[in-house]
Amino acid sequence: MKIGFIGLGHMGAPMALNLLKAGHTVSVFDLSASAMQTLADAGAQKAASAKAAASSAECVITMLPAAAHVRGVLTAEDGVLAGVAKGVTIIDSSTIDPASVKEFAKLAAAQGNAFVDAPVSGGTGGAAAGTLTFMVGATAALYESVKPVLSGMGKNIVHCGETGTGQVAKICNNLVLGITMAGVAEAMALGEALGIDPKVLGGIMNTSTGRCWSSDTYNPYPGVIETAPSSRGYTGGFGTDLMLKDLGLATDAAKGAHQPAYMGALAQQLYQAMSSRGDGKLDFSAIIKLYRAEKG
Repeated sequence: MKIGFIGLGHMGAPMALNLLKAGHTVSVFDLSASAMQTLADAGAQKAASAKAAASSAECVITMLPAAAHVRGVLTAEDGVLAGVAKGVTIIDSSTIDPASVKEFAKLAAAQGNAFVDAPVSGGTGGAAAGTLTFMVGATAALYESVKPVLSGMGKNIVHCGETGTGQVAKICNNLVLGITMAGVAEAMALGEALGIDPKVLGGIMNTSTGRCWSSDTYNPYPGVIETAPSSRGYTGGFGTDLMLKDLGLATDAAKGAHQPAYMGALAQQLYQAMSSRGDGKLDFSAIIKLYRAEKG
């Protein structure tokens, strides 16, 4: 299949590479010339604009930082909607708010294109390995039509419901993730202050009722999980500013639904504190820095 792929960041680039490995013809566009060159070296076609990437595509995929970027890529004079043929499906794998998804779906439908929200979970490791989970918002028929394409990038392709429900699933999942990471960080820092070896505490938590992904896979205390960002200076992984953005999406959605999000609001403030002190680029597990004095 001919696929137009826009957005070659930490997630988008490996996703596009996996589409190439799956045998698709991929035309890519990104503001980063080096990112496009990396994909071109792997066999992708470099496009001069989002419009050009979409012009000959049978499917278009966008993977961008926020709703404003998706809107720009879709609606600009040299954007996707200016170049895509009628009947071509547009899949957005960015993490944005459900209301924006519905707006973009209407814009696409106005010129004869279906719009699917398919945000992902699994991080950069899952993107590289092709094991992402896709949370898909679409009609049943549309879901079946995009599933083969998404299967080239992910292991679990889940139909969440109608348009927008993929983003609902994603922001609710990341709401839990942000809260649990703050909780694990608080507990690990408390254990350290009270004198227990962090590795011992981490091991106990991971075989007890406190076990969660934030403790057994992504523990925020350096050295507890050797493969976690905390053991490499909180580099790579999922940035604090991105978690702050996602928690903002969740709390804004909660306000719109008149649904309380007490812990989400508090977690948002904690990550805001991290960002404000200049740590927004660090992995979100660096939130433990709010709880413990720097050692050595």
